[in-house]
Amino acid sequence: MTAEAGSSTIAPSRDAWRGLLWFAPLTALWLLTIFNWPAIPASGVPTTAHQLAAHGLIALGLWLGLERTDLTHGQRSATWLAIMIPDTLWFAIAWSAAINGVFHSDAASFPVLPSAIFLPVIVGAPLLLFSKRIGQVLDAMPVGWLVAVQVYRVFGSWAIAAWLHGSLPGVFALPAGIGDMLTGLLALPAAITVATGTAEGRRAAAFWNILGLADFAVAVTMGMITSPGPWQLIVPDVQTIGAGNYPGVLTPAFVVPGSILLHVLSLRQLSRRGRADVAQQ
Repeated sequence: MTAEAGSSTIAPSRDAWRGLLWFAPLTALWLLTIFNWPAIPASGVPTTAHQLAAHGLIALGLWLGLERTDLTHGQRSATWLAIMIPDTLWFAIAWSAAINGVFHSDAASFPVLPSAIFLPVIVGAPLLLFSKRIGQVLDAMPVGWLVAVQVYRVFGSWAIAAWLHGSLPGVFALPAGIGDMLTGLLALPAAITVATGTAEGRRAAAFWNILGLADFAVAVTMGMITSPGPWQLIVPDVQTIGAGNYPGVLTPAFVVPGSILLHVLSLRQLSRRGRADVAQQ
């Protein structure tokens, strides 16, 4: 291996960690800010702002990905609308339900919040995994986009601040908040690494996706077994997010299922890209 080849192999890793070095202090500053001024997250403004920003980035990224395909303009528009209209309606319904207290455990005779978490995944995952049109978009879209967009997961650190203030139990807040924060912090390095197009980069991105999904598995499980309801196994000193309070409940009601579907899409894209590289060899 030549010196030039060796340096090109090392460079992406250095770029990835360099990105983490400037992103981590910003995350720490945000955590410090919401800890010192709890009225900021309690207002719901940061939750709504970062969800709207993520929604907008997904809409833009989907359209730019569609423009890279050989689909006609009509096909691109129909595909974009078929994805974004349900996603936008889902966000509006979840937001309205959260504000009106629909997710409170005593608001309905059936588990509304678990339904909001799992139903979009149950319906959406098969469509995204087996759609040929989505496969075309994934093949045309840069492989780092679906990873980088989840930098918004650092806002999950609000759970840590809430725990420090005594408004969330540590048994839920610590694994959920730390897991989300790590997933968000590592999204940028993983995106930079996978953008190199190497098998090692794809493995790093796959590991990041698994980490993000494991974070949700732990957070959802702990939220269910510590919240009032038929699945409660632990009764903490303070109520968990399962109490259904706005704005925190928007995280499981909208962010969690949407992020799970982004992980599903990313893993499908990585798998397709890996098979394509093997076929070219």
